[in-house]
Amino acid sequence: MTLKHGRAVVASPGPSIMPDRVLAAMARAMPNIYGDELLETSNSVFADLSMVAGTESNLYMTISNGHGAWSMAVSNTMSPGDKVLALESGIFAVAWGESAVPLGVELEVLHAPAGHATDPTALEARLKADTAHELKAILVAHIDTASSVQNNIVAIRRAIDAAGHPALLMVDCIASLGCVPYEMDEWGVDLTIGASQKGMMTPPGIAFVWAGDRAMAAHETALLRTSHWDWATRVMDGPHYVRFNGTPPVSHIAALREALDILLEEGLANVYHRHEVLAGAVRAAVAAWSSPGGLEFYVADEAARSEAVTTILTNDVDADRLTDICLQQAGLTLGKGIGDFAGRAFRIGHMGHLNPPMILGIIGTVESALTAMHVPIGGSGVAAASAHIASALKAG
Repeated sequence: MTLKHGRAVVASPGPSIMPDRVLAAMARAMPNIYGDELLETSNSVFADLSMVAGTESNLYMTISNGHGAWSMAVSNTMSPGDKVLALESGIFAVAWGESAVPLGVELEVLHAPAGHATDPTALEARLKADTAHELKAILVAHIDTASSVQNNIVAIRRAIDAAGHPALLMVDCIASLGCVPYEMDEWGVDLTIGASQKGMMTPPGIAFVWAGDRAMAAHETALLRTSHWDWATRVMDGPHYVRFNGTPPVSHIAALREALDILLEEGLANVYHRHEVLAGAVRAAVAAWSSPGGLEFYVADEAARSEAVTTILTNDVDADRLTDICLQQAGLTLGKGIGDFAGRAFRIGHMGHLNPPMILGIIGTVESALTAMHVPIGGSGVAAASAHIASALKAG
């Protein structure tokens, strides 16, 4: 017997739920790829994406997932033998660095304490010790979707400047773009990567690289440049297909245009407020559920808990059984623990196209599964989440 029949709900931290309007935009007939209509749509997508990222830097798109953007970023700024420093606060900054090792890049990792964001003081000390300036770039995830840690990019930039170090600051904002404020130029970020499948509410398959002035300067001497990823081959004022080094991803361009329209209709300030409220509801639920030997937050530092995803340690509770019950019997997809979190955590994604009925349904389903498993919980997460949302509702 199963209760999952009906519309399935996705609460994994990407790919997130896709709005019907976005899916419908992808279903249109193929346009003339040489025509003005597609070019105008593409121009508007490039402009509005950069506005969401808070930058006037050059934007390059990859027909890939975020890993392709990692490759584009490294190959356009690095040479064999260059060394990068990955700021570990989960999985993805290190994975980005590891993806560059086969290209001849050396990787060093600065570890954050478990459950915490990168310590700017520790970063400053490491950079001051690098008197020969061997480190050419610093890689960091704004929000790590494995750990749910949110790093303070402003504090990281301040630490780099205090050390007087010339390394490029390269930020992965795949999980934060469209979910929380991100200001590339104001924060002094040299290179940013993003992707379509999380807060941008578009299916995976297209990713973004914004290159600031210092990244563009590094590009001039980079020896890892390849014909496909090279920024020099993607002339923005040339033929349209040159932007993508081949046939444009027409369906994704249409989908991104629709997703951006949805975000701009709501207003970015309202989008960020909605994410803040729904994230707070999830955190209220986890706090209520928490009990000795049972569930608890992975991120110990409340200031480092992200507004896009929450990672929940299960301790003596079988995390995989919990996620399987939710999926197989109730039609709810949760994020399983990945990397070091495999089998001992699950993740609730609260990013993108979500509202209170959806988030309360997710929390209620998880609580029902916990109850069915006879897991001891401290209190009702549903009640705690509902009270949190109530505080944000305006009475009529």
